[in-house]
Amino acid sequence: MTSTLAAKQRPLPEGVYCPVVSLYRSTTRQEIDLESSHQYFSYLIRGGVHALVLSGTTAEAVLLSPTERQDLIRAARKAALDLGLNNYPLVAGISGQSTNESIRLAEDAKAAGADFGLLLPPSYWSKAVTKDVILEFYRDVADESPIPVVVYNFPGVTSGIDLNSDVLSELAKHPNIVGVKLTCGNAGKVTRLTQEFKHEQFGVYAGQSDWLVPCLAGGGQGCVTGIGNVFPKSVCRLYNLWKEGKVQEAAELQGLVAQAEKACKEGIAATKYGAGYFAGPLAGVNDPTSFHPRRPYKPAGKEMQSWIVNVMKHLVEVENSIPDAYPGKPPAQVNGSSKH
Repeated sequence: MTSTLAAKQRPLPEGVYCPVVSLYRSTTRQEIDLESSHQYFSYLIRGGVHALVLSGTTAEAVLLSPTERQDLIRAARKAALDLGLNNYPLVAGISGQSTNESIRLAEDAKAAGADFGLLLPPSYWSKAVTKDVILEFYRDVADESPIPVVVYNFPGVTSGIDLNSDVLSELAKHPNIVGVKLTCGNAGKVTRLTQEFKHEQFGVYAGQSDWLVPCLAGGGQGCVTGIGNVFPKSVCRLYNLWKEGKVQEAAELQGLVAQAEKACKEGIAATKYGAGYFAGPLAGVNDPTSFHPRRPYKPAGKEMQSWIVNVMKHLVEVENSIPDAYPGKPPAQVNGSSKH
């Protein structure tokens, strides 16, 4: 079953991807805070994540205007350039409910400096989204997109639409579709797809880091993980341990990372609170309201806040033990306390 498909012109790089949360100003309309975003992007890149994902689910993409999406991509590109990283990978969400909108978002992303586009299936009228609709949608967008397309499978935000491995295998054959992010948590898809395709043909990535080691063991190439917003160094250490053949150490750290990421599964508000509490001050973003969800959605309540800190705090020591991946500033230290 091994495919003879030609390698893609620009394969998706391997590694840990951080789907960055969006930061807002403390105003009624919560405008995007580009200065704080630049600081936060810099912090994450210095923490070692291999790529940033902008305008994805964790970024509250459906609440962002097209202009805001482009502004965030430009801010992320500037953060990478300021650290001397001229070819740092940026992935932008290009998910629209129509083929036309998705193509336009891909063109906007390219114009702003993105390298790849992350694309959910349409879901507005889920009963009408047949296999043929899905295949045609992705192929039509990929035909017109000026950047390579990454399939994004997340049934939780697409009315339960779940792309199986046969559909993904069909999409992998398109020359401008380079990989898949599996936020369905289905490890069987990893092993089936990696048995059929080499990384250069079609990359396979976990949609969370709590099964990063199982994904890598199954032949996958990395993950896109919300906990990367909170403890970027720890997730990258996990990836590196596996790549270095330190299987037992990787397994031990995998358990710690999984326990912390449990909070991220409670939603965007929980992820943003954890990021604001642990990472915000280290990135120089000291206003906790910067990490609030965009209204009408509410931030985590007091009880939830205490629970988030409790399930995440065990990674503080690990995070502090790891130096920054890139020069620019002294390594930041998590102290486990906050004014938030």
